[in-house]
Amino acid sequence: MFASGLLAGGVLALSVLDAHAFYLPGAAPHDYKAGEEVDLFVNALTPMLAGTENAKLKSLINYDYYDPAFHFCPPEGGPQKQPESLGSILFGDRIFNSPYDIRMLEKNGTCNYLCTSTVPGEDAKVINDRIREDYALNWLVDGLPAAEMKIDTKTGDMFFDMGFNLGNDDPPHEERPLLNNHYDIVLRYHTPKAGNHRVVGVLVWPSSRGGSQDGTLDCESKVEPFILSEDGDNRVRYTYRVMWNESSTPWATRWDNYLHIFDPRIHWFSLINSLVIVVFLCAMVSMILYRSVSRDISRYNAIDLSEDVQEDWGWKLVHGEVFRTPSNPLILSVLVGNGAQLCSMAGVTLIFALLGFLSPSNRGSLATVMMVCWTFFGGVGGYVSSRVYASVGGTDRRKNAFLTATVLPTFIFAIVFLLNLFLITAHSSGAVPFGTMLLIVLLWFGISAPLSAVGAYFGSKHGGVSHPVRVNPIPRQIPPPPKYLRPWAATLLAGILPFGAAFVELYFVLSSLFASRAYYAFGFLALTAGVVALTTATVTILFSYFILCAEEYRWHWRAFLTGGGSSFWLLAYGLFYWASRLSLDSFSSVILYLGYLFLLSILNFLVTGTIGFLATYWAVRRLYSSIRID
Repeated sequence: MFASGLLAGGVLALSVLDAHAFYLPGAAPHDYKAGEEVDLFVNALTPMLAGTENAKLKSLINYDYYDPAFHFCPPEGGPQKQPESLGSILFGDRIFNSPYDIRMLEKNGTCNYLCTSTVPGEDAKVINDRIREDYALNWLVDGLPAAEMKIDTKTGDMFFDMGFNLGNDDPPHEERPLLNNHYDIVLRYHTPKAGNHRVVGVLVWPSSRGGSQDGTLDCESKVEPFILSEDGDNRVRYTYRVMWNESSTPWATRWDNYLHIFDPRIHWFSLINSLVIVVFLCAMVSMILYRSVSRDISRYNAIDLSEDVQEDWGWKLVHGEVFRTPSNPLILSVLVGNGAQLCSMAGVTLIFALLGFLSPSNRGSLATVMMVCWTFFGGVGGYVSSRVYASVGGTDRRKNAFLTATVLPTFIFAIVFLLNLFLITAHSSGAVPFGTMLLIVLLWFGISAPLSAVGAYFGSKHGGVSHPVRVNPIPRQIPPPPKYLRPWAATLLAGILPFGAAFVELYFVLSSLFASRAYYAFGFLALTAGVVALTTATVTILFSYFILCAEEYRWHWRAFLTGGGSSFWLLAYGLFYWASRLSLDSFSSVILYLGYLFLLSILNFLVTGTIGFLATYWAVRRLYSSIRID
């Protein structure tokens, strides 16, 4: 999701590029005895991409499985909510128990009656609308999601696509969509030793069965499909059949069928293309530094300082201005501090993912680790912000420490709170509960903010970074720069290369975030993030050198904007993804997508802007410490 990453994780990444990667499960396997109850839990209904290549996502709103409008069969005693992690709640999981009676290796192929519901006409319209929007049911058995078996048309590989259709809207001759009211549940099991069985796969084949809803149970005969009438009450009988299928797949690799990498050749092409870009950029910058800068340094140092007249040209003309305090140093330091905190969070999260600690069995573990890392890296943000603020000439350190700890969390919380209001208005189960919101505030107020203050204290104690040249008392005039070096032109031009290194992987990330597609190619993601970070740093140094040669010494903000230039392309690509892969009809879905896309762009801007600024700061100090100044 974020552009920061550790290129050093590339070696570890190679071990997880293949779909059959080993992962640390994070939970011990459950051995079932014959006849032992196997719990089936239900999760929220989510919109999904239909099977066709040109299918578009039609909604972004999740609904509770036991929403009264759906009239699904409740368990005896009423639904009971299951405990969930912080990340699972934030990602919209709402898990409950169910009335399905499943026992290991029992009732194989037996047709079972679940319940009969009465669906009024107004609720039938709601259900039909959800079917037209390609909503899917999400079940969990022994931590595995129920799925439909599909074939990757590009590679021919078989994989499990998580979730299964609420109904069917494909037949064009039908006036209304078909409701699936029968489920063939195929449970794959592995027997590592006699008497102990483990669930290694869950497949569901839903079907629509009409006719008499009160007659004899028959799951074999073909009947006409079931269509909900929107003009009156409907009696719907739900039935299911459990089939046990022994599998040779061991428990440790049971997720391999789910974590399918779509067309890995595209990932490899994108990665190789990105590496070529980085090598080209590094070669270009090295050539500039070696031929141009080294020649300039030798020429400057060869001048006799005892002469009355010293001829300066190029970037040496601004040696007395280059470390002048920029405009709004407080805001700049706060942004860099928060960007450093996000960089640390993203880097450590990727390391955990590469090492296999973020097991897919632990739902929401990725988001939980990100939240915890962001909270505990508040000290990093406070330290970096304080040192940058002191380095650029800031004096109000208390204000700097306070704003570093409060501005970004308040900004993000305000946007998420507004988006949450839209979810509540749409009666979505994805709305974050008040208690979870309060927990996040407590994490910030009780842990992140104090750690940020501690980091700011140590940053102030270390003080600012020393500069190799003095600042002139009177600023010099700045000539008009070339058009391609004007702030917005340079920002957009510099952002093309980092974005180009990541846009292929970005497609899969957006599909995972908005289209409920499983994404576990952390090897590709880590390598791509490392390439993007290196490309951002290299491009920003290059453009900063160009503007210094043009006698524009106000490089601080320019470096941050240039580094974050890829975020504007990310925003534009998000709009293109909306036009090409989404077909959002409801106003709430549009607001949610634009809101989340804006948040993603802002966070990416902070991360890449910080990388560009810190890389440029290092390069400028090295550049001006290499020449003699009278």
